[in-house]
Amino acid sequence: MPNENLQDRVKGAIMGAFIGDALALGPHWYYNLDELRRDYGDWIDGYTDPRPDRYHAGMKAGQLSQAGFILNLMIRSLIKCNGYDKTDFCQRMDETLFPMLDGTPVCGPGKYTSQSIREVWRQRIQQKLTWEQTGSHADTTEAIERTLAIAVRYALQPDQLASAITENTLLTQSDETVVAMTVAYGAVLSLLIQGHTLDTELSNKLLKLVKNGKLPFHIVTRDNLQNPRPGDPDPPRAGRFASPDALLTPSYMAAAAADPEIHIEPAWKVSIVYGMPCAIYHQLPAAYYLAARFHNDFESAVLHAINGGGQNQARAILTGALTGAQTGLSNIPWRFIHELEQSTILVKLATDLATAIE
Repeated sequence: MPNENLQDRVKGAIMGAFIGDALALGPHWYYNLDELRRDYGDWIDGYTDPRPDRYHAGMKAGQLSQAGFILNLMIRSLIKCNGYDKTDFCQRMDETLFPMLDGTPVCGPGKYTSQSIREVWRQRIQQKLTWEQTGSHADTTEAIERTLAIAVRYALQPDQLASAITENTLLTQSDETVVAMTVAYGAVLSLLIQGHTLDTELSNKLLKLVKNGKLPFHIVTRDNLQNPRPGDPDPPRAGRFASPDALLTPSYMAAAAADPEIHIEPAWKVSIVYGMPCAIYHQLPAAYYLAARFHNDFESAVLHAINGGGQNQARAILTGALTGAQTGLSNIPWRFIHELEQSTILVKLATDLATAIE
């Protein structure tokens, strides 16, 4: 059984993701910040009801979106199977989620279904394709939002983490760059769960895992990104991903957060700096920045993620998991847990997952 501090960080990561998801339910996808402030005031500081004409209309403050629903399915599968089992997870999607969908956006748990999941539904239900044929070119973070639980489960086993996240990501997204960035996020989260901080040294730790053959990225430089010397052999290819650049982003964002000459004030404006849209290359830099800047302040991290508008739900899920892994569940303000619907059940799931880590 893992030690108490590691268990606390595991529970913090999982609950951080659920909290981030639910916090954005009301103010989700406001790309006009004036409209966001008009409907929710100058600062959103808790769970809110969605407006009748918005994406999650009919839901209530503290409930989860469909992203949270799928994350719940993933955690239950990991617990039941004592690890990632593609067949079990896919069966849960087929039998639990897909009967609630009809292929349209405004449908299903959370009252909204993302494009990548709608594509999989059409391929599975209408076209009768196998799960090996379902991946699309969506460049979004839906895979991260569920595979973060895989990263938690295999936080001490980076090679298994990378393999399982790759396999699961390909169910919905086939672009190799998206897959690489999804695996990189999982690797970052795993180090935070081990007790590392999202700082300027984290990427070097990730690169050491690459050189040790634990993460499937190709690398051509020597330590600290030094250029190859004359006569150096070409390093052996460590895996399927062409470049380790996705592993460098976290520490660059940490450096930006620590640099007194770089000012993003207030911090929610990180969404303007890196972009409000859904694409993974907008979302990850913002989440890494907030999780590095507020590494010991869960409330500030997730609320700045929410108040930045745009695809703030993905930003808050990713930021919530990264920051929760650093603070632990014990340092997440109680109100975020108490006001989250079915929080007792969700904490129990997080606890059961924590005890399964080897």
